[in-house]
Amino acid sequence: MSEQKIAFPTDDGETISRHFGRAPYFKVIALENGAVAATEMRGNPADEGHAHTHDHAHSHDRGQGHGAKFALVADCQVLIGGGMGQPAYDRLQAMGLSVYLIGEKSITAALAQYQAGGLTSDLRRVHAHHHHDDHGHEPIHLDTPG
Repeated sequence: MSEQKIAFPTDDGETISRHFGRAPYFKVIALENGAVAATEMRGNPADEGHAHTHDHAHSHDRGQGHGAKFALVADCQVLIGGGMGQPAYDRLQAMGLSVYLIGEKSITAALAQYQAGGLTSDLRRVHAHHHHDDHGHEPIHLDTPG
């Protein structure tokens, strides 16, 4: 009997979030012998009470920001998402997860594609991280004479 857990970053439990770092929940679906055995919604405790947090997830994981998200999927073997930054992608792979980044928005449709063996990842959905200020904005450079 083989068991596998698949995590979907989601805002509502039905659609795949476009960005791993901004998803407030993960829908985790357990498969046994290829069939759905259990479904669970996991909330990110770091998102409670925060409208938007921007944590690069590079080296400052103190149980907050993206760090808590990684803990929520640590028991999963697969993550199917819409997009994420390079540091998150690298970390999930280092944790042993197979990461699929896809354009499909429906969790149900993506799961069916995965179960049928037809899911492919689009690595163009891995976002390069740029340097931002503390609020997630890129610096503005004014080159106009004063």
